[in-house]
Amino acid sequence: MLFKFKNYLAQLKWGLLFTVALPTILIAAYYGFWASDIYTSEARFVVRSPDRPAAPSLGNLLQGAGFGKTQDDSSTVREYILSRDALRVLEDKMGIMAAYSNPSVDVFSRFAGLDADSSMEALHRYYQHKVDVQTDSASSIVTLAVKAFTAQDAANANRILLEQSENLVNHLNERGRQDLIRYAATEVAVAEKKAKAAGLAVSEYRSAQNVVDPDRQATMQIERVAKLQDELIVNTTQLAQLTAFTPANPQIPSLKNHSKVLQGEIAKENSRVTGSQASLATKAAEYQRLALDADFANKQLGSALASLESARSEALRQQVYLERIAQPNLPDVAQEPRRVRSIAATLILGLVAWGILSMLLAGMREHQG
Repeated sequence: MLFKFKNYLAQLKWGLLFTVALPTILIAAYYGFWASDIYTSEARFVVRSPDRPAAPSLGNLLQGAGFGKTQDDSSTVREYILSRDALRVLEDKMGIMAAYSNPSVDVFSRFAGLDADSSMEALHRYYQHKVDVQTDSASSIVTLAVKAFTAQDAANANRILLEQSENLVNHLNERGRQDLIRYAATEVAVAEKKAKAAGLAVSEYRSAQNVVDPDRQATMQIERVAKLQDELIVNTTQLAQLTAFTPANPQIPSLKNHSKVLQGEIAKENSRVTGSQASLATKAAEYQRLALDADFANKQLGSALASLESARSEALRQQVYLERIAQPNLPDVAQEPRRVRSIAATLILGLVAWGILSMLLAGMREHQG
């Protein structure tokens, strides 16, 4: 019985050694003498558009400056920051691979330390664990946190990512403006071409038919016919009076001849207005059709020009802005690793494991006894 008890105590001692003491000593040695410091640089910004309403709290403050939140654009910026394109920019501008794979960094933390894969794909996977982008759903404020093994590398990477995000937003603005204005300008060009063609058709018709405005000319012809008719009435009245009272008056033949001339002029002027293919009434129908086409084309051109001006104004009004709220900081102390907490967590987990192991051993001992 005593032998079994001593054996049980020995098992507990070895269990305590392997589940508590040894892991805690190893973790304490790693975090105390080997683990590299990790610095975190943070920046805060918001992506806003002047035509969208802002959210409560800080969103209302920024709304007073004429900006509305754009969560879709914030998501676009987030995806870009975590993309391979952003990683390539960091590599080109500051050599992010060399910063993350520095031999002075402990082998467990640095890039390609335990893993021999040093490709860009492997770096991208590693990079996504070093960059964090969080968006506050209430205020749409985006927090960008970049981790590196020196404070300067963390601040530089954060600054470059923020600058590239601004460039992305500006590029999206310019692309949207160009597309909007290009479409409106195309509509103006088409409308202008139609207006010129319609105006040229009216001009060619005037030259071919030797008319300026058939309606106006017909009105003038009718007025002339009315004057001739008034003169004919006066002449007929005078002729009737002379014939009735002085049949031998020598003016009677002259008045008769003048009446015939007036009647001929009236018939001639009427034929110019109506009654033949060359009359103004016939020409007026085609002219009105061409003039209507020209007027419609001019109105279309005016509408297209107004749309172009509206598109230019709308393109400027709907710009999206990336407003910095907090600039990338240069950390003066490492935020990670949390050495004491990690050691304490290891000790607690070891004690829990040892307690469970002790209960299992005690259960087995009672079962055997």
